[in-house]
Amino acid sequence: MISVKVIHRSSGKPIKGKKVALGMPNGVTHGEWTDSEGEAHFDVKPNHGKIFVDGSKEHEGHLSGRVVVYV
Repeated sequence: MISVKVIHRSSGKPIKGKKVALGMPNGVTHGEWTDSEGEAHFDVKPNHGKIFVDGSKEHEGHLSGRVVVYV
């Protein structure tokens, strides 16, 4: 499982309601919405990939466990 935590860059607070998707070697995952803690969860194995938040690429690299992105 991979969890993505979306944090507001200037306030440092988690952001609810952001659509997150993962770009993996075999395609892009179905989008998941961040919860009240700013987290979106994906039932995929760790791999190299990209994180998209509301359609914009925010991170690229090895994805595993919890990945925090600042927007």
